[in-house]
Amino acid sequence: MPRSSRDEEFSAFVTERRTGLVRSACLLTAGDTHLAEDLVQTALARLYVAWPKVRRAGTESAYVWRIIVNAHIDEVRRPSRRKERHVPEVPDRPALPETFPDGLGGAEVRNALAALPPGMRAAVVLRHWLDLSVGETADLMNCSEGTVKSQTAKAAARLRELLSPAVAERTYP
Repeated sequence: MPRSSRDEEFSAFVTERRTGLVRSACLLTAGDTHLAEDLVQTALARLYVAWPKVRRAGTESAYVWRIIVNAHIDEVRRPSRRKERHVPEVPDRPALPETFPDGLGGAEVRNALAALPPGMRAAVVLRHWLDLSVGETADLMNCSEGTVKSQTAKAAARLRELLSPAVAERTYP
């Protein structure tokens, strides 16, 4: 069966962007790689359906991130929709990078992100990890630019509080 140009374009997009999407979604989910994979898979499935329209508009990245953020917020707001049971320790947790350039461990950063409410976490990941503008972040989060600014500022202050003891321990043993 011959592949259409739509399939080829979509496959090229997925090949190029999937790893980065999963990595960034992992931050959005505070290190839950399984949920991050699910969010990206959901987003890519929805993107495929809308591919012709989205491709013509040239908004592939924005569209897929809008889906990921909305799916994450939906997942957090409706925990009863989850089909899996939560257990204290995940037996098959994949290895993730454990150090950052500033000496903080990956687990410390993920734990600090997990302590943030979902909206603040989304604002920080979109603004500082994906380097989106305030306007782009507001569009993706479906809120005002003022909300993005306040959520980002509050999240940064909270992350400083949470991470400063870890930085002090590593800097001054």
